[in-house]
Amino acid sequence: MQHTEDHQCPDRNELLKRTKINIEKFGLQVMSIDHTDYSPPFSYSIGLYESYGHPEIICFGLSVKLCHTILNHIAEMIQSGEVIQLEHEYSEIFFKASRCQFLKVDAENMNDYFGIAQSYYTNGEFPALQLIWTDRNDKFPWEAGFQAEFLYDQPLLDRNMNFKFREPTNLGIFTTRQWIESQQPILTVLHEKNGDWQFLTEEPLVDDDYKLIGLKHLIDRDPTLNEMFDLQYGQAADRKFIGDEWVITELEDEDE
Repeated sequence: MQHTEDHQCPDRNELLKRTKINIEKFGLQVMSIDHTDYSPPFSYSIGLYESYGHPEIICFGLSVKLCHTILNHIAEMIQSGEVIQLEHEYSEIFFKASRCQFLKVDAENMNDYFGIAQSYYTNGEFPALQLIWTDRNDKFPWEAGFQAEFLYDQPLLDRNMNFKFREPTNLGIFTTRQWIESQQPILTVLHEKNGDWQFLTEEPLVDDDYKLIGLKHLIDRDPTLNEMFDLQYGQAADRKFIGDEWVITELEDEDE
């Protein structure tokens, strides 16, 4: 039905031009962002709001090909006059007896996932819904028995604005005595290749400075650290003060 583009296109202006052409021709554009070792893949529509006055749709954790097919199928439903209902169970979206629901994407989560759409809608304002699929046992993430292996494949964008990380809230992370005792600001975040996190105050530090605490305790005190929720394995982020822009770099291998 329409053309799919990679979110990582190097020429943003050219991508926006092609997006406009595809929306005029097909009614929507599908943007697809591939998975990493840490972050799940996701795809979202652009143009449903402009073409039909309908919220855009985003879906996580499925292949680009499957998301492309599903979003086009939903677009056909909308073109036929159907309005996707919140928290209504749909069984025909996946072309088999598998349930799905749609949740409203909270405005606090829009900046994290809809970059090209926000550039396309120049005023930056448009509604969006998230398609939520069930696991192999046909369970939703909020239902008892949902398979743990899929727990972080589709973040629920109608909630959890105060804690966006894809790990348990009680995950043990390393911070410093200076942050705990003197409330010095976190200026460096490390996400090691083995998955460990370090949230560090200004160096130099000695071994006795490192302390283990729960991740949510850190985020509760400094909500700006939520901005690091998608820092990838093997990356570091630095800032000069709370509220400053983070500078992302790649961690060097220990044996280098």
